[in-house]
Amino acid sequence: MTAQNASSTSARPWLGIALVLGSATAWSYGGAIQRFIGLTDGWAIVFWRCLFGGLFLLSFMLIRDKAAGTVRLFRAMGWPGVMIAIGFAAVSTCFVLAVSMTPVANVVLFMAAIPLFAALLARVLLGEPITTVTWGAIAAVIIGVAIMVSASIGEGGSMLGLGLAASIPLIFACMTVLTRRYPGIRMTPAASLGCFIASAIAATQAGSFEVGVPDLLLLFAFGALNLGLGMAMYVTGARMIPSALAALLGTAEMILAPVWMVLLHHEIPSVRTMIGGSIVLAALFTYLIGHMRGDAGPRVPTAS
Repeated sequence: MTAQNASSTSARPWLGIALVLGSATAWSYGGAIQRFIGLTDGWAIVFWRCLFGGLFLLSFMLIRDKAAGTVRLFRAMGWPGVMIAIGFAAVSTCFVLAVSMTPVANVVLFMAAIPLFAALLARVLLGEPITTVTWGAIAAVIIGVAIMVSASIGEGGSMLGLGLAASIPLIFACMTVLTRRYPGIRMTPAASLGCFIASAIAATQAGSFEVGVPDLLLLFAFGALNLGLGMAMYVTGARMIPSALAALLGTAEMILAPVWMVLLHHEIPSVRTMIGGSIVLAALFTYLIGHMRGDAGPRVPTAS
């Protein structure tokens, strides 16, 4: 190995960290963008967002892997990849509809529980052991979520919105277990296909597709720059660092999302939401840091 190659290799972890942090930042402003969109039809927003997101990811693969390589990626997905795509479609739809019904902080803080739900589901379905620290973190998440839900109910929040927000970590947990069972699943084609599936379903439910130029630009940013760019940066960067570190860095999304809402829309979370969210984030940090110390390289899906 030449000195130049050695330098390039040693720099890859820092590039991976930068890309994963970039992906978390890109994902974090999704709710803030949606609040600026004038469309009131949530299904129309899902249609345009997922259409732009799917096209962005497809273009990313065509540039990176060329046409032949992109076709091979889609053909190699198999039924596990199709199931992951359906999961992405469901999550993308639930996110948009939930944000239209409940504060963004509720949605993203529910999402912070994804790794812990995945650990619990992996125990049930795959027989993977759960440490005492993980059990404690799961209990803390349940308490934190209960506090957040009580705050929303007390303020007359939408139960449907809370239900959609709660479904996101459950769906993601199922997707995580599936990728552990089939670690060769390719995430980029699955996410792209999922976007197109969500867009097609939303097309059957939307009342109208008419949208003005300002909203169309916002929808492009919501789909391409929030959903698509975030995924492209994550799948590229996550290959360069341990998956537990990638998950830990990804928590920046949960921290930044409420900040954007406060700065741009003056949407201030309630005291109970902040207390419950703090408990959830503390539990997640404890779990991920313990996971990093105990296992430097847990099984993750192939990021490509």
